[in-house]
Amino acid sequence: MLESLLNGVNHPLVVVKGGGDLASGVAHRLHQVGFSVLILELARPLTVRRTVAFASAMLEGQIVVEGVCARRVLDLGSASQCMSRGEIAVMDDARAGVVAEARPAALVDAIMAKANIGTRITDAPIVVGLGPGFTAGDDVHAVVETNRGHHLGRVYYQGGAEADTDEPSSVQGYTHERVLRAPAEGEFHSACEIGQMVATGTVVGRVDGQPVLAAIGGVVRGLIASGTIVRAGWKIGDIDPRCDVEHCFTISDKSRAVAGGVLEAILHCAQRRPKAPA
Repeated sequence: MLESLLNGVNHPLVVVKGGGDLASGVAHRLHQVGFSVLILELARPLTVRRTVAFASAMLEGQIVVEGVCARRVLDLGSASQCMSRGEIAVMDDARAGVVAEARPAALVDAIMAKANIGTRITDAPIVVGLGPGFTAGDDVHAVVETNRGHHLGRVYYQGGAEADTDEPSSVQGYTHERVLRAPAEGEFHSACEIGQMVATGTVVGRVDGQPVLAAIGGVVRGLIASGTIVRAGWKIGDIDPRCDVEHCFTISDKSRAVAGGVLEAILHCAQRRPKAPA
């Protein structure tokens, strides 16, 4: 049983660094199998797939993704109350300052920075990193593959994940064309909603007065929040040419595959940890 693997702790705590769509797929699965989940995020996250990202709780107070509610909290006390109600807690703590006090059973670095920007193997009894930038056995106990392809979701207990390709995954033959990027530095203002159908050339929003145009037709699958300050070239949205609106509001196949890898990694490592004396 899960409790026995983690030394008898009921609803053991997992801290997830980052609350984007991949991180949220992980958090959702861990919550569903009985873990308590605390997400650490920026006060104003740069989240594209906001409708399926628990990070959106930082802006909206709370968000429900596939039946699971995440709520913004101020401290560990309110996080504990939130999790005791069966919710995911989301806290403004991008530097992960509360980890030592929280003493989680496991920590998952899901920031997707493509580099390790502060996670250590000593942060928790089980530490898992997503994607490139981590080395299993060095700065984490396990690494989960995030590149699409044959190894998506694979867990590495030695070494690391594949290098970042810097190439958006292909959807019906479209790669870079489906990604919306900021044309300038400034404040983004949306002209569309997630789930809205757009045609080629539609003005999806503006940055510092400059239009953000859809390069292809499809459904707006993701879009950062209006009022977000961005830099030129930043990803601020994406268009899905498959035109399936449901995809905009449900966890993706990639997120589910990565989440499965994280769950494997935690349970695998838990079975190999020395058990606390009775």
